[in-house]
Amino acid sequence: MDHTQHAEAEEKVRLRQHLQFQEQSPLPSPSLSRSPASGSNTVPMTEEELQSPVDSHYSPVPVPVHIPRSPTPPPYSGPTSPAQEPLPTPESQSGGPKPPPRHPGLPALDYRLYKPPLFELSQDKTTIKTSAAHLSARAEALVALIRQQATVPPKPQIHIVGRRGSSPNSGRVDFSIKLNLLPLLVPDDPRERMDYLRCVGPGEVALRGGTKPSTQPDVEGDGGGLEAWAARFVADSASVKAFALERVVVNLDGNWLEGQIRALVASMRYPGTVNVSFPVTHSRVVVQSPDRVNKFITSVAGFFAGKRKYEVVKAVWPFATMPRGAEVGGGGRRCAVQSEETWWREWREPIRYAIANKRHGWVTNEDKLELLMEGLPSGTPPDVDWGPPDYSA
Repeated sequence: MDHTQHAEAEEKVRLRQHLQFQEQSPLPSPSLSRSPASGSNTVPMTEEELQSPVDSHYSPVPVPVHIPRSPTPPPYSGPTSPAQEPLPTPESQSGGPKPPPRHPGLPALDYRLYKPPLFELSQDKTTIKTSAAHLSARAEALVALIRQQATVPPKPQIHIVGRRGSSPNSGRVDFSIKLNLLPLLVPDDPRERMDYLRCVGPGEVALRGGTKPSTQPDVEGDGGGLEAWAARFVADSASVKAFALERVVVNLDGNWLEGQIRALVASMRYPGTVNVSFPVTHSRVVVQSPDRVNKFITSVAGFFAGKRKYEVVKAVWPFATMPRGAEVGGGGRRCAVQSEETWWREWREPIRYAIANKRHGWVTNEDKLELLMEGLPSGTPPDVDWGPPDYSA
């Protein structure tokens, strides 16, 4: 036997002795076991151990039953799952843009966009406006703003007002209720959203940088899209100019809903005048040139010289893929969330109850929830006491 064969034989003997020793020795204590998936009763692995292979012999062992545990159960003070208390991401730790906050029970939107910094909200809640200089000087900044603002919808509503008096606009208001239709535009699954950005096309009448609507001029480049219009706005040398984004709702059958509402109020024998309207708030974003001196001087200059307006971009938020009744053979129409008929079945009784109680305010999900869980308190009276037939206040 040469030297090499002798060394191999000795190595085999040492290996056999090592294996026999491992089989006879007890497993390591559970409190010292380490594994990437170890529970709270194990010692955390070091970074070097995480990167090195782990012997299967040393997998974590469950805590034996005889080891005493704390008799006090964990406190049940509230949920602390990662969904409610997310760990800070590297992006947020580095000072980067933070994700929009989540509001359970509301459509998944970035609500900060409805009143961003440097913008003012009008008193009627329809328009946000800014005179930030960089938005009138840099086309890419204006394009980024418009695309960002197009990701949130307007707020369509239904207002129902019952009034008695000498004229439809005077006298005492018996009830005045409002309903929010914004949730009907935003499906739960973001992949099913229907909204899109649309620029004015050739031959369409619009405010194209003048003081009056016109079909001219057309823009060249990028297919006449947003970038081309933004570049034209920035290049405009007018002292007073404005670029607007309009958010619009399409394919909602307001006439059908109004008919259902009027029939409902008539069934309650209301003797007054009913007004049903569909106002839309948070529907415009306006960027105007910065004030040369102050707002007063700018408004005077705009009055005499005229303000050049660019109203060529719309954020379209469809209630459905097509108008109600336009589908062929009773099919083909798909709603973003639910149809007008489904919405009316869900809200008819809450609306009836609010009118019967002469409410002044919003009809909300709380009304619908109360109806589903408890039913209407003692039922809605078929005949409401509306008071004297003719009076004014």
